[in-house]
Amino acid sequence: MAQFEATVEIDRPVAEVFAFLADGENDRKFSPRVQDISKSPSGPTAVGTVFRSTVKDAGMTTRREFRISELVAPSRIRWNELSTNLVTAREGGYDLEPLADGRTKVRIFNDLEGHRLGKLLVGLAVKAARKDAPAFGRRIKAAVEAA
Repeated sequence: MAQFEATVEIDRPVAEVFAFLADGENDRKFSPRVQDISKSPSGPTAVGTVFRSTVKDAGMTTRREFRISELVAPSRIRWNELSTNLVTAREGGYDLEPLADGRTKVRIFNDLEGHRLGKLLVGLAVKAARKDAPAFGRRIKAAVEAA
């Protein structure tokens, strides 16, 4: 399995963090690779909601589609990628845990898999994602705390 993960503590209550992260349109606030993102259907995020985005990775612009597969407020969000790009997230998610003083511990992960030529590239993609994981966690923290 080609997985990366990050864990961060956020100075906000778990319900507030969950609401921010469940709204996948907020991804562009902490992921510089996301150029555009939209949700279907409109309204609150639920199991089955699809987020469609345009992202730039390693100099290549691609379209991505992620479907919410599990949503358990305020502790668990899961998605899987519907796209057929070279490297995709078979499964990803957030695990949220309330901490003392109204803070929240968040773990994010993605299980990446390669398709076609992407089978040769998935190792490089996960290595880059693991290298960026601590900074990614800090960007999530900053975005949630600024919201």
